[in-house]
Amino acid sequence: MRRVRVVARLRQGSARVRRALLPVVLASLAAGVAWAIAVYGLGHATPFFAPVSAWVALGFSVDRHPRRVAELAVGVAVGVLLGDLLVHLIGSGPVQVAAVLAVAALVARFIDRGDLLTTQAGVQAIVIVGLPAAQAGSPLGRWADALVGGAVALVVTALWPQDPRRRVRSLAEEALEEVSHLLRDLARGLAGHDVELVEEALVRGRASQPTLDQWRSVAAQARAGARVSPAHRRHRPELLDLEGAAVRADRAMRNARVLARRCRPLVGSAHELDRLAGLVTELARATGELAVAFGAGAEPLRARERLAEVAAAADPRAVSTDDWHVQGVVLLIRSLVVDLLETAGVAPAAARERLPEL
Repeated sequence: MRRVRVVARLRQGSARVRRALLPVVLASLAAGVAWAIAVYGLGHATPFFAPVSAWVALGFSVDRHPRRVAELAVGVAVGVLLGDLLVHLIGSGPVQVAAVLAVAALVARFIDRGDLLTTQAGVQAIVIVGLPAAQAGSPLGRWADALVGGAVALVVTALWPQDPRRRVRSLAEEALEEVSHLLRDLARGLAGHDVELVEEALVRGRASQPTLDQWRSVAAQARAGARVSPAHRRHRPELLDLEGAAVRADRAMRNARVLARRCRPLVGSAHELDRLAGLVTELARATGELAVAFGAGAEPLRARERLAEVAAAADPRAVSTDDWHVQGVVLLIRSLVVDLLETAGVAPAAARERLPEL
């Protein structure tokens, strides 16, 4: 089980690296450009806050809305400016840290309602107090570096605009792939009467919960950002759909974990499980197609068809005529199929109509 958890963590970590690769490279290049401008353009020997401002404003996220980047850049500049001025006037120390932090935070709140701006203003003010003012050369030296870094970050944001749907789609694909992998492992365990494979499927499902939570969280953030961004306002309906799909997919994963737990005692006994394993296999394939459709931002027409076929086959009496244990598991599959159909955009009533009558 420990191996399954490690593999799941490695797979999720690799997915995070793939999503963050381009943003990290762009932010790193922006930090280098900001340093070069401050050194060769402004003549500053150690422009510490130029790359810091660029990195803080851009970060490693693909959610680079202009307002968010501007909030972070302005927050860094305000904190550095106030910290530099006050440190030159009152020096450094515990009392000065408290005073500079309070002033920077209150000024930031006056400038804008954004929490990011206030947080960064306070953090950078504390850093300024901690770094001797004599290293800056002049009271405004570090502030100029922060402005350079913020300006470079805004230029990068303008030249490489980010579609807020991209990261949400990627997370949706990853989360639904986790559901598909769980079902695939479960089907193999049922077909081979392998208790360990069923246990691994259950552990895999539990380990994937952070991905599902992140999908829902990022979708909500992207929808909120699109509300204030004119360039992305047209994406709000799709982002709203993706947020709703995240809730339904989370419900599907929870039902899939319940299904795996209920299958565990069946595998260790003399039940005929071939038809049940085939049904779960088809459900895993349909879920995989749903994941691909979400990742591509396409209408999941084929996935809906395959899920509807699985739903039509989810008849407890057809899967097993006299084994009520197997029939009970099929009833759980019916609930899971409805959840996945709703995730694919099928109305709840229409999804239930796909099921054969009991």
